[in-house]
Amino acid sequence: MKMLSKKVTCNTHGQDSSYFLGWQEYEKNPYDEIKNPNGIIQMGLAENQLSFDLIEEWLAQNPDAASMKRNGESIFKELALFQDYHGLPAFKNAMIQFMEEIRGNRVNFDSNKLVLSAGSTSANETLMFCLADPGDAFLLPTPYYPGFDRDLKWRTGAEIVPIQCNSSNGFKITQVALEDAYAQATKLNLRVKGVLITNPSNPLGTTMTHKELNLLLSFIASKNIHLISDEIYSGTVFSSPNFTSIMEVLNERNDLMNDKEVRNRVHIVYSLSKDLGLPGFRVGAIYSNDEMVVSAATKMSSFGLVSSQTQYLLSEMLSDKKFTSKYIFENQKRLKHRQDMIIQGLQNSGISCLESNAGLFCWVDMRHLLSSNTFEAELELWKKFVYQVGLNISPGSSCHCSEPGWFRLCFANMSDRTLDIAINRIKSFVNSTTTSTTTPTKNHYHSSKINNKRKLLTKWVFRLSFNNRETDR
Repeated sequence: MKMLSKKVTCNTHGQDSSYFLGWQEYEKNPYDEIKNPNGIIQMGLAENQLSFDLIEEWLAQNPDAASMKRNGESIFKELALFQDYHGLPAFKNAMIQFMEEIRGNRVNFDSNKLVLSAGSTSANETLMFCLADPGDAFLLPTPYYPGFDRDLKWRTGAEIVPIQCNSSNGFKITQVALEDAYAQATKLNLRVKGVLITNPSNPLGTTMTHKELNLLLSFIASKNIHLISDEIYSGTVFSSPNFTSIMEVLNERNDLMNDKEVRNRVHIVYSLSKDLGLPGFRVGAIYSNDEMVVSAATKMSSFGLVSSQTQYLLSEMLSDKKFTSKYIFENQKRLKHRQDMIIQGLQNSGISCLESNAGLFCWVDMRHLLSSNTFEAELELWKKFVYQVGLNISPGSSCHCSEPGWFRLCFANMSDRTLDIAINRIKSFVNSTTTSTTTPTKNHYHSSKINNKRKLLTKWVFRLSFNNRETDR
């Protein structure tokens, strides 16, 4: 241990939270319809598996792209040799056109301001390296994606200060919440360098309103700080209101239109992992108006490049406007169908969800199922879902939600049949829970071996997930 770095031996990677621990439990006992029908169903993975057939259909119709050919001639050698880390011009052009299409062509992007990265994880960390020094802070509205505790902090040394949002207004950002977070950072002697948002939100599945986006722009302008808008789910908006990019609102602001300093402090992160369902391709991007940020981020991208083969294939695919138009429309329609399925199924079990219009998940209200209004009770309920119900869901506490009892349930990473099974498992659990409160029965699940394991699990997760947090709100 003494011969290793502090970075290796510390636990600031954030992967000891219940969010990641649930994944570990799933991997030990994964559900399979034939081989393991009683296994754990993965509902903690925000993955889009609904439209692979459309991509595979395009690949079958365009064999040259996948075969690394151009006009029937092999370009294998060209793609296999060294490529500039600025990226292939054809791919960057196709990428920004796809980003514009998702935004209804209401925003125009410049490929010279786009930096490629190995996914949005790399993009967000790169921006942290560009904008913050160790010990500087970014403000994040809660609840937020649990991976940010790793992506933004672990290697950069940056800090996160939560902007506390709550269910009373649908977890929307307010001026008071922003000022309180800024004041809290100041109290902790942290220099605030910016605000980072996800729009659409992960885990809420909601798009930010014009009012919120304008509020954020005014806030960062008044504080002389940055704003990062992670828009990785921008193509998953399947019902009204439509998605509005931060760049669109920035362009509408007459008071900020010609303020170069403010424009240079607004940055976008994007990826093809969610909209196209290609997380394994590791394609992300940073878009910034700041030339120094673009220059530095481009140099840093050499530590996480997108392969030339991937860039070539996707440049061909995204340049096919007939395909992208069909894909965006059909994918959004399928996402809406899935959301309808899970919402209806949960409602039949007496469980409601936050009203949402985007993403690959629902923000589910299970406060009425808690034994008490505490985060300890939330983890007890989560434990039952993992071990008894056989579902890996993400507790709100792992997303730093300020209220116990909220959970994120993903619905796009499985078949319709598997989702039906998951919904039926929830219904059976709720029914048995209701029955047990009126008729005391002995639950076979409470064997000493499993019960001890669950107790240890809860104690460990609680210790790691709630350090320096109040446990009763």
